[in-house]
Formats: sequence, C-alpha cells, structure tokens
Amino acid sequence: MVKRALAIVAPSLATLLGLTLPAYAVTLQQKLATLSSFSQPTTASANNWRAAWQNQGAWADYAFDWSTDLCSSSPDQPLGFDFRMPCRRHDFGYRNYKAVAQFPANKPRIDDAFYFDMKQVCATYSTIPRNTCNGIAWTYYQAVKQFGALNVTEAQIEQIRQTSEQSAQLAGM
Repeated sequence: MVKRALAIVAPSLATLLGLTLPAYAVTLQQKLATLSSFSQPTTASANNWRAAWQNQGAWADYAFDWSTDLCSSSPDQPLGFDFRMPCRRHDFGYRNYKAVAQFPANKPRIDDAFYFDMKQVCATYSTIPRNTCNGIAWTYYQAVKQFGALNVTEAQIEQIRQTSEQSAQLAGM
C-alpha cells in the first residue's frame, strides 16, 4: 500500500523539485501476468491488448517489444481480409515471451489467440466471404502451429501460400 502511494505521489513531488526519478521497476511476475492477460483467445484480452498497443508509452516500464513484421512471409490482407491486427498481437506474444524465456510453454495459447483474432475479423463478413476468410484463417493458424518460431524454408512458405490459395478457391473466391 505504501509502495503504491509512493508511486502515485513521488512523480508529482519529483516534478515540483525538478528531479528525475528512475522508471518503476516491473517484476518478471508482473510482466508475465500482463503478457498472459494480453495473449488470451478472448475478446476482452484482444481489446485490452489493442488499447495497450494504441498507447504503448503507458507500458514503457514493461519494456515490451512492440515490433512486428505483420504476417511475416504471408499476405497481411489475403483476398482483402485484413489480418494485420491479429498478426501484430501474435508477433507481440512471440517476441515478448521469447524475451523472458517463456515461449515454448505459451506458444499454443498465443497461436490460439491468433486464430481467435482472425475469426473475429472473418465474423464481420457475410456468409460466402466469411467462409472464405475462415478457411484462410484456418490455414494461417495451421502454419503458425507447425512453423511458428522455427526457421522455415522458402519451399515451406510456398507450400503454405499454395494451401491458402487452394482454400480460397475451394470456398468459391
């Protein structure tokens, strides 16, 4: 309780005195709890992560890696379906769990959250496009489950692209 009160009062007092305080030290336990809350396959988790992503400065003490290459070697917007935000959250989970050496134990949940996010994108479309979108989402999900965080060859990437195109053709697009 005292520590929390100091965390609130100290910055104001420091400003009045013209002092610079060191950043609040986030513990590994706090960082892991926050990472977990940001990587669940739920609407609340996705919304919380999105709010944090839009206000990254507020999370500076956590030293999160917000970098992304979006959907890596796959299209970010296959057939116009916008998977950029799901790919951002997926990259966030991978990069930050790797940074704290907790990736293998959390990879399945991060991948499930990725699939959840893509299905949320797909749910905004009408029947035929939704089915096509869901097929592509399933293909992307299977790709990250199999190849996520591994050194993937160009041949494997091409196989993923072909499977994605076949899924789209089968769905009538």
